[in-house]
Parts: sequence; structure tokens; C-alpha cells
Amino acid sequence: MGAVDWGLAERVAVRAAGREPFADSYHYGSLSADFEELTAIAEQQVAEATGLRSLSGSARARVTDRQGWVRANIASFQRLLRPITDRLDQQLALTPLAPVASRVAGAEVGMILGWMSSRVLGQYDLLVVEDEDPDDQDIVYYVGPNVLGLEKRFAFPPREFRHWLALHEVTHRAQFTGIPWMREHFLGLVQETVGSVDPDPKRFAEALGRLAADLRSGRNPLDDGGLMAVFASPEQRLVLDRVAGLMSLLEGHGDVTMDRAGADQIPSAERFGQVLRQRRQQGNPAAKVLQKLIGLDAKLKQYEQGEEFIERIEKEGGTELLDVAWVDPANLPTIAEIRDPEAWIARVRPTVAA
Repeated sequence: MGAVDWGLAERVAVRAAGREPFADSYHYGSLSADFEELTAIAEQQVAEATGLRSLSGSARARVTDRQGWVRANIASFQRLLRPITDRLDQQLALTPLAPVASRVAGAEVGMILGWMSSRVLGQYDLLVVEDEDPDDQDIVYYVGPNVLGLEKRFAFPPREFRHWLALHEVTHRAQFTGIPWMREHFLGLVQETVGSVDPDPKRFAEALGRLAADLRSGRNPLDDGGLMAVFASPEQRLVLDRVAGLMSLLEGHGDVTMDRAGADQIPSAERFGQVLRQRRQQGNPAAKVLQKLIGLDAKLKQYEQGEEFIERIEKEGGTELLDVAWVDPANLPTIAEIRDPEAWIARVRPTVAA
């Protein structure tokens, strides 16, 4: 069965995804044609605004429902988590509780993905695996029922809103396919994080001790990345900080580009941004707890911090200074530099001068 019962994870996620009131709407049929056209338009606009042009051909759009998004992400999770699940499989095989642990892990993953599927609007699937079907990879996904739900709830002009979403997702694709080293570098960081996870129960016991100490001191240890950060070793925390710095830069860059590229064609862009920022911050108490546990709360901060970092860098040296970050992985900001842009400027300025 393995460390995670992926079949159970999918069944739980599909059930937790909930009812899709707009999946049967007559408007649903317009989504595929719109996003196919608007993704192509957005790709050209992003290239003009950022200078990043994909080296992997044109972007492909795919409209899916929540269940389709769940299945695509379970496939990605299986690939990304293989280094740790393989080791856990070996350890769990020696215990009679292996089937129970597998099902518990599957149910937990399913609940998280099911909840997220009701929130996500779009996603770029950056994984490319040579021995798997290329038609199911390097895709820009749009979760149709969620897009329609927001359009109806807030009376968004559909064409504008879909164009605006396409700009954000295509910007992420441009980052990973227009910067030759970015995809390999990012996946290398993920594999370094996952591959270094030690499933030894003693390590988890030590982490729980640190968790209790932080709580007693009045600090919420979940603020910096959820449970993954809590259970990380000092070495893993260094990698997680590099990942957090990179994601803040990419998310901030995505938001800034979304608001700039094609701005003359999307007069409602400012309102879209305000609504989505409020949406990120809202939620019932249980949802907020879940966001903290899985690190999504920390991810939401990345949008704001990344935008503030880019604003400060461009104020100091324009887009030319920001472009230094795309030259080499060594030039990427750490999470500490995202929060202190002057430190990043001081570090890379000698490189610019050279």
C-alpha cells in the first residue's frame, strides 16, 4: 500500500471538494475557448513586459473542475514526495500498523487537497517528467467552477477577469521556461528538502519539544511555514528559507506583472486585486487553522512581501536591477533579503558593476 494511500487521498479530496454549483452552468462552455485565446494573448504581453520568453514553445491552457485539479496535484505529489515515501515504505513495512498509517496519511492529504481545490483559480504545472505523457505536463490549469463562482459573486466582467488570471499564470510559466536554469533549480531545492527528511520518530519528538518551547515563549512556530518548518532540522530550515525567498520573488513578480501587462485592456484590474487580497485573508476559524498547519498562511505573506521587495528594487534601480535576479541562482534573494531589500542590493551591486 505504501506510506500514503493515494487512492484514498483522491477519494477523500474529491468528496471534500464539495458541490460545484457552477459546473453545470451554461457559462461553463465559454471557459475553454476564452482561456485558450487569452492565455496566448497573455503570453505575448508577459514577454513584452518582462523580457522573459518561453524556451519550451507556446503555453497550453486547460480548464478543469475541482476533481481534475485534485487528480493532477496528486500525480505531482507522488512524483515530488517519492524520495521520502520510498524510505517510509521500507520502515513501515516492518510494523503491523503500516496499513493504518498509510490510510491516515492518505486521508490527511485528501482533506488538504479537497479544501484547496475549492479555493484555487489557476495553477501552472511546472513538473516535466521524460517517461510520462507530455500532453499532461507543462500545462496552465484553470479551475472553471471557482472562476465562474467569483465572477458571479462579485459581478466581475468575465473577459477581463479571465485575461487577468491568465496573465498571472503565464507569468509563472515564463519564469520557469524563460529562465533556462529556473525549473531545474527550483525542483532541486524541493528535492533537497524532501530528500533530507528523516522519518526517525526521535527527530519528530525533538521537533515537538521545540514546538512546545516556542508556544511557551509566546511565538507561533507555524507562522514561518506550517508543520514542515516546525519539523525541519537546522539544515533543512536553511533550504526552506531559500525556497521561501524564491517563492516570494516569483509570486510578487507574478502579481506585479499581472497588474501591469495588458493594463489598458483590463480596467477592472485594481478591483480584482483588492477582492482577491481580501479573499486570501478571509476564512472561518477552522480554515485559518488549516492554512497555518499546511503553510498556506506563510505562502499568502509571500505575495505581499514579494511585491514590496520588487517595488523597492525597482525604485532603486529600475527593472534592470531586478533582472539581475534572473541571471544566476546565486543572485536570488533569501527570505531575509526579501524582508530587507537593501541587503540584497548591497550583495548584488558589485556583480552589476563588474
